[in-house]
Amino acid sequence: MFDVYGIGNALVDTEYEVTDELLIAASLPKGQMTLMNRQEREQLINLLERDHNHKVVKQAGGGSAANTLVAVAQLGGRGFYSCKVAADVIGDFFLEDLNSAGVKTNLDETERSSDGTSGQCVSMITPDAERTMTTHLGISETLSPSELDRDALTKSTYLYIEGYLVTSPTAMDAVREAQHIVRAAGGKVSITLSDMSMVQRFGDIFTDLFDTGIDLIFCNEEEAMGWTQTSSRSDALHRLRAVCQQIVITCGSDGALVYDGSGEVFVPGVPINAVDTTGAGDMFAGAFLYGITAGLNFEGAATLANRAASQLVSAFGARLEKSRVDTLLA
Repeated sequence: MFDVYGIGNALVDTEYEVTDELLIAASLPKGQMTLMNRQEREQLINLLERDHNHKVVKQAGGGSAANTLVAVAQLGGRGFYSCKVAADVIGDFFLEDLNSAGVKTNLDETERSSDGTSGQCVSMITPDAERTMTTHLGISETLSPSELDRDALTKSTYLYIEGYLVTSPTAMDAVREAQHIVRAAGGKVSITLSDMSMVQRFGDIFTDLFDTGIDLIFCNEEEAMGWTQTSSRSDALHRLRAVCQQIVITCGSDGALVYDGSGEVFVPGVPINAVDTTGAGDMFAGAFLYGITAGLNFEGAATLANRAASQLVSAFGARLEKSRVDTLLA
């Protein structure tokens, strides 16, 4: 029934164009994701909009795994997404956005809580196209096994796990249950390591998930070297092969190093004038998962994914506009 079943944080993305000086003033590590509570998020918005007069560039539905599932659907695949949002304006926006993209979800009006707020992510883009994120998870932090659709899981080719979920104990309960359901039904389990900060702080949880059973790992070269404690992408791949049958390591504009279980190949990237790298890894994973579920081999899927990511980073936003999807498909 579904090519990819995703599980992750439901967030609405708000993007700003900023300078490196703004990041310094906000004490934010450039290029990384920082979790914030509600008060910290309000202070950052005040700094952006009042003290430095930055304007919103774009607002859209987001969340790493949600972006990946939208990419799958845009290219013609069938996706399902488990998440948690509150009964508020932000939650309405998020669900309408997923529905318009053709992604099925576990939520309807009766299953949304009036307590708490839906999650938001503030992305700050510097002139070098690097993105620095801050995330207020809101009610998404309490994602649990209750948000799983077990029937959809048993009918999915791939489960896709968002690495950011390692910060929430209840979300990890949901991840482990989904992992067991999909594997018992004969499906495959994929995961993205998501961010270097997640690898540094929660490496033991990723190790536990690998031990339970992961069929496909997505990561960038920094995350790969961080988790394996190596200093090159090739050494990182060698170490990762010991814990997982199939590996995809993205290497920025250079391309991607992929291992399909029998051999490895480096697939060159597509030269492009990048203006915003937000969501590039999410788009790559979505296009790659679509490719392999549609019958492409790893090299072909990585070629498609490189092209999709290059289209994405040439404009602002974490998702492709329809005209760019049409160009990619053509």
